[in-house]
Amino acid sequence: MAIETPSRVNHAAEPSVAELVRRASDDLSRLVRDELQLAKLELAHKGKEAGLGAGLLGGGAGFAFFGVAALVTTAILGLATVLAPWLSALIVAVALFVIAAVLALVGRSRLRKSVPPVPEEALASAKADINKIKGSMHR
Repeated sequence: MAIETPSRVNHAAEPSVAELVRRASDDLSRLVRDELQLAKLELAHKGKEAGLGAGLLGGGAGFAFFGVAALVTTAILGLATVLAPWLSALIVAVALFVIAAVLALVGRSRLRKSVPPVPEEALASAKADINKIKGSMHR
């Protein structure tokens, strides 16, 4: 009676290392393709939602514009009860132009601070990292 030793066990049923690597590569490729497909579907859905949201936001801004116009008209008509209508309209128009000028000046100031759009902190951090790496290489 012969006893099977580990060296005599039939390994023909087990896949080879090359076959396992090929299977793993195929599985990884399929996984990446599936994940990319899922990402495409998710982005398409989010894009539709963002488009709808932007449209609704634009609609709301349009109605807000007309609401402000109605308030301006109300201010003109309210002043017209004590002043001439043309003078009421002139006073409200000048007030609106003053508000517009102040907003434009503040906006221009903020815009100048943000230009050029360079991530200065990130660049400084990257330069510091590069200098640190260079310093450690020269030791």
